[in-house]
Amino acid sequence: MTPHATLANSPAVASVHPLPVKPRAPSGDIPIFNWLGQPVSCAACTHQHERAQLGCEPGHSCMQDAYARRIDRFFHAHPELALQHLQHPYFEVRAIAVRHVDLFHLNALRTDPDETVRMQVALRLPPRLLATMCEDPHREVRIRVAQRLDDEHLSRMLHDDDYQVRGIIARRLPPALLPLMAADRDEQVRCVVAQRLDMPGLWRLASDASPVVRRIVAERVPTPLLNQLAADSDWGVRWQVAQRADIATQVALLRALAADPDPEVRALADERLASSLPPLHEVFRHG
Repeated sequence: MTPHATLANSPAVASVHPLPVKPRAPSGDIPIFNWLGQPVSCAACTHQHERAQLGCEPGHSCMQDAYARRIDRFFHAHPELALQHLQHPYFEVRAIAVRHVDLFHLNALRTDPDETVRMQVALRLPPRLLATMCEDPHREVRIRVAQRLDDEHLSRMLHDDDYQVRGIIARRLPPALLPLMAADRDEQVRCVVAQRLDMPGLWRLASDASPVVRRIVAERVPTPLLNQLAADSDWGVRWQVAQRADIATQVALLRALAADPDPEVRALADERLASSLPPLHEVFRHG
């Protein structure tokens, strides 16, 4: 240890000239301001008298800061203080505090004026209480509700205005209720329905306006029904028919597709027909 280091670490010297604390916030980080755009003042903080015990550090861990990450560090270190800030005027403080309070205090925040807070509530509220948030005005909140809602309440969101919400419902809805979504106005939702729906309900989508939906139908219907899809206007549907046709019972179907106007369909049909022929040496052996 050098004499200089020994002197610097001497308790007597340190008490008079304390070594500077290197800030943990990286150089060039977001400026330190509160949610009103004013400099952060520890003297104005609710926890000013507890600062030493809490280990607050402006620019790193501070519930007054406008930067959500710094607020989060504060409550992560002191979750017991979150309950005091559920009515804070800054929405980020309320939204982060919601993550740390007990479930008994969440219900009152279901109608918070800010959707960021309500999203956090929707992520933590017990599923049996989420039904009260099915009609939240913000789509991001309803998406989280749809992801966690009890099965018995899913039908309440069948006709939600947002296609992503309905898509989640289509993935989670019990199979018996899926036919209710077969006529959804959005193609992506109907694709999800087509991927899950069983016969005979699946056949209803064989005449869907979207070729993407009809291709999924062609991938899943029983092979005897493929004949009825062979004249579909979309080449992708006909390609699926050629791919799935039973070589033992639907040779005529494959021969018809071998004359299809689309080269990809013709090539696949020819390939499958060729694979069904016996090798030439077998033909000559039994000729």
